[in-house]
Amino acid sequence: MKSSAVVETLQLAKHDERGRRIADAQEKEALLTGYAASGMTQRAFAQREGINPFTFAGWLRQKRLAQAQAKEPPIGGPRFVELGFPRVATGYCLEVVLPDGLIVRGSEARPLAALVRGLR
Repeated sequence: MKSSAVVETLQLAKHDERGRRIADAQEKEALLTGYAASGMTQRAFAQREGINPFTFAGWLRQKRLAQAQAKEPPIGGPRFVELGFPRVATGYCLEVVLPDGLIVRGSEARPLAALVRGLR
């Protein structure tokens, strides 16, 4: 049984030359929201709504990628900035904290930056 939001959009849906339904962005978002609330598997939900399961999986992948990219910091700024610090008693004057919590310490910026790049 199809949800009421989907039934309404099905009546207005466009079709391509092969008779396949073309879902617009609003319909895709309604379907993805319905899926998240359904508790069903992707395949079962897609079959219930009359969507090719591979097409539906692609929509989910696109949405998840867009959400992941929105959480990442913008690219373009400097990743490493060389700063001059006085040498301290421990012998380390530079410290890099990686996103996973790993702390890398060193006394020279270039080798430290190369090590961090190698760890990524």
